[in-house]
Amino acid sequence: MRNSRKWQIIITLTVIFGTGLVVGLWLNRTPQPPVTVSPPVPYQPVTADESVVMRVYQELSPAVVNIVTQSQALNFWMQLVPQFGQGSGFVIDGDGHIVTNNHVVANAQNIEVTFMGERKVPAVLVGRDPISDLAIIKVDPFEGMVVAPLGNSDALQVGQRVIAIGNPFGLQHTVTAGFVSALNRELLVGERTMMGLIQTDAAINPGNSGGPLINSKGEVIGINTAIYSQTGSSVGIGLAQPINRVKKVAGQIVKWGRAIYPWVGIQSWMDISSEMAQRMGFQPVRGILVFQVAPGSPADRAGLRGGTHRALYGGRPVVYQGRPVLLGGDVILSLDDAPTPTFDDLQNIVVQKNIGAVVRLKALRGNQELTLNVTLAPDPTVPR
Repeated sequence: MRNSRKWQIIITLTVIFGTGLVVGLWLNRTPQPPVTVSPPVPYQPVTADESVVMRVYQELSPAVVNIVTQSQALNFWMQLVPQFGQGSGFVIDGDGHIVTNNHVVANAQNIEVTFMGERKVPAVLVGRDPISDLAIIKVDPFEGMVVAPLGNSDALQVGQRVIAIGNPFGLQHTVTAGFVSALNRELLVGERTMMGLIQTDAAINPGNSGGPLINSKGEVIGINTAIYSQTGSSVGIGLAQPINRVKKVAGQIVKWGRAIYPWVGIQSWMDISSEMAQRMGFQPVRGILVFQVAPGSPADRAGLRGGTHRALYGGRPVVYQGRPVLLGGDVILSLDDAPTPTFDDLQNIVVQKNIGAVVRLKALRGNQELTLNVTLAPDPTVPR
């Protein structure tokens, strides 16, 4: 009994002490400041920059097509087997004309075009131009067909936002975005240098060829043509033909089935430096040493002169790039006041002119500077 009574007293005292301690701590607590709850931040579904890309994609992707080509090739056993290729393109008018790269449809025997929504239609080749790597194919127009608006590539500036839509690796209607990284880039295609290209860091991969490069207004300002890459995939350097050049070539192909280039009518396979000019007895100038002038050509009618005799060194003919060097011809210095230190420079200035245009050509004959007026004619060397 006594032990039970003792434990009751201990438990009672413990409860009284604990309760007093809790009450005391509560009475002497430090007041806490009221908690301020901030209103929730409104949810922003997309940024302004994202909305531009989304709008452009929604508006122009229906005008972009996937192009699949079929051709015939010989296998190891000399048997004809089908080969397939693919690329991109975009509709440029209400008649169903589609522009793409020449290398997308070259040698194609059958062409099939897929629009957004898996609409597949056959296409026919209207014409192609290997020089500019451009081609036009055509489909029968249909209700609801979207035409891509074409902008002005001459107004482009480095740093502008650009958007690419295409079919990389056959993945239809893929969008990438970037900037105009540089202007007036060069690309060697065969024996000809393409100049004035747009460089972009928008991802361009195999299958994007022929697709549009678009500005923030939703206007096509270029056609994606090539990439710089050691792997064959995008490394952030894509090249596009400016749309103003595309308009000119595409218009000619639609009208005549081919591109028509203006022609001066000279041949030269050696550009001369200032030092070389002095050694040859000229003034210290840079220019194009004219080797041959085609009879009856615009240059011939204007009075330009080609070489008259072979260059000799130690009694042997001097050869440059496998061909003999001819002396006695004029040295072309400029065309319409634009310097022409190389033959590629001359070609790329001439190609921007129109047939029948009169251009002012400055040349050096000995130590006498001449100004000749040359009327450009169609280039008869371009295949019809």
